[in-house]
Amino acid sequence: MSTHLVLLCAGATASFRAARFPDPAEPLDEGGRAAVRRFVPGGRRFDRCLIAPGMAARDTAALLSLTGEDEPSLRDIDAGDWTGAGLDEVDGAALAAWLAAPETGAPGGESMAAVADRVGSCLDGLAAGSMLAVTHVAVIRAAIAHALGIPVAATLGIDVTPLMRVTLSRHGHGRWRLQELRRA
Repeated sequence: MSTHLVLLCAGATASFRAARFPDPAEPLDEGGRAAVRRFVPGGRRFDRCLIAPGMAARDTAALLSLTGEDEPSLRDIDAGDWTGAGLDEVDGAALAAWLAAPETGAPGGESMAAVADRVGSCLDGLAAGSMLAVTHVAVIRAAIAHALGIPVAATLGIDVTPLMRVTLSRHGHGRWRLQELRRA
């Protein structure tokens, strides 16, 4: 039996457009809502829909008329002390350290390794079937790292954009495979 998972990145927020650290309470901005309304998700039918608890993911799902299960393990990375802050609003030395190793996480926040662990556990626990998950940039990068067995830092070179779709699959309890990366 196979598992087919489509990860859909939530629509854009003002923080995403301004290159600010994510804030789970931030809704889609008007441009993000308009893009979701224009988005055509395709004709595939899914057995299950998983929705990350962040406001942007919930807004995206609602605008696409998706109903599904809340999945806490698909929540966005916790940016800690830098939640909602722009690069120009954080301590210069701390920012330089983070830019040298962004996979380590923001002060008081969650590391990409921790995100990869929780996302990997979620993926490996999925039953066979076809699923759609509405989630966030960091989660999608962590899922790609898990699927390909690569360091999560390597995925920072992948542009994950709002409404991007990433398709993963596996047969039985075998290894995940990356099938597709598609921009909206």
